[in-house]
Amino acid sequence: MAETTKTAVKTALPKEVFAVEVPNHELLKLAYDAFLANNRLASATTKQRGEVRGGGKKPWKQKGTGRARFGSSRNPIWRGGGIVFGPSGNENYAKKISTTSKRVALRQALTLAEQAGKVVVKDVKTTGKTAEVIQFLADNKFDRKVLIVVDEKTPALIRATSNIQNVLLVRSTYLSVYYILNADKIVIAPAAIATIKTWLVKEEA
Repeated sequence: MAETTKTAVKTALPKEVFAVEVPNHELLKLAYDAFLANNRLASATTKQRGEVRGGGKKPWKQKGTGRARFGSSRNPIWRGGGIVFGPSGNENYAKKISTTSKRVALRQALTLAEQAGKVVVKDVKTTGKTAEVIQFLADNKFDRKVLIVVDEKTPALIRATSNIQNVLLVRSTYLSVYYILNADKIVIAPAAIATIKTWLVKEEA
């Protein structure tokens, strides 16, 4: 059950989504890591031996110096040389997780959130003013990370929530285990509950 307001009656949540069995946290960990990996950018790059500028001239002649043979000062074992097996910027860190497993993990995450008392069913009404949402959070004593789940994002709601720290607005079909587990409070619009149920139990139909 989820509470709509401090004095309102309880709102029934579908047991198929918010009251499932969570035998362990292995699938949740897999889905959590997959979300982070799929959003990871391959921004780190290094230059290999052939990409480092300079080093065209042989440091010293091949024989007669008593030193080891070197053809370039950009050899990887030299300071300023190329990097061996370093990141090239083309790495793919994505992790695949099946749609069925993802839905199971989401149901488990929502179940744990409901058991922890994090889920609140309530519409966030605004004309597009940030102050209105801030007042809504203050009235309900939501002073930490808040996840607002709606059926459809309206321009007014996007505008009102985009500049508030620790508030994340997502559509019901874009929920992720990462968002759910990291939220201290999950505010779900009543209209989004049916969409969430249809989406997360679709494979069992």
